[in-house]
Amino acid sequence: MINEMLHGIATAVEIGGVAVILIGAISATWIFLQRTRVREAWPKAFHQYRANLGRGILLGLELLVAADIIGTVAVEPTIDNLKVLGLIVLIRTFLSFSLQVEIDGCLPWRRRAVEAAGKNGSVGSERH
Repeated sequence: MINEMLHGIATAVEIGGVAVILIGAISATWIFLQRTRVREAWPKAFHQYRANLGRGILLGLELLVAADIIGTVAVEPTIDNLKVLGLIVLIRTFLSFSLQVEIDGCLPWRRRAVEAAGKNGSVGSERH
């Protein structure tokens, strides 16, 4: 009975992850269309669109990883399933890292330096 409940929870979290990605994509598109409608500069609107879309995907990926962990470890913790989970988490972590770099325009460990330099006006739209 507990296994069935955990399987149901994992499925619900997976559905939530997919829903977050879809809602994020729809929201990002809506915001983009509104910004281009009021004649905001196209490059800025497009950059914000990509960033908003990436944020939705990132949040959805986090939920999908959580669902995989619940489904694999709590429901069927075999060595083969743990290997598959490790591979899935590795791939999704790489995707998350890549998306975060794309959104921020710099590596995570450089974010504070770039933000500080941006506040001082010494960095334009450079990517690090």
